[in-house]
Amino acid sequence: MKGTARKGFTLPELLLAAAILAFVLCGLLVLFINCVFLNEANRNSTVALSHAQYVMEDIKNTDFYSIKTKIDNGDWDWATPGITARGLNPLPNESIDTSHGSTDNPLEVAVTVTWQDRRQRQRQAGLRTLFAK
Repeated sequence: MKGTARKGFTLPELLLAAAILAFVLCGLLVLFINCVFLNEANRNSTVALSHAQYVMEDIKNTDFYSIKTKIDNGDWDWATPGITARGLNPLPNESIDTSHGSTDNPLEVAVTVTWQDRRQRQRQAGLRTLFAK
């Protein structure tokens, strides 16, 4: 039976193809997992900034002369229960801290939102603006 070639792949060729496929699939899996984490981080940043904007709008609707006093009293410093009480969905271990600058007019106001991400790292996002009489 000289001259007849067998058709098909040899065992080493199949093993090499399986190894290459496994390597490529592992790379795609890592890429997918990283995309999931990035998506969650971006979503959390967006939620945090919307909560900071909510506080800023509440401050905007307050009489200018009482803003500094209310910030000093902690009226806009909320933890998770306070955030939930206002109908907002809090992030994990979220807290909102409001502070003001030293000048009275214009009054600089900063709202900082702090939360923990999936890996238990502290994250922050904030807004800063000026309010004038």
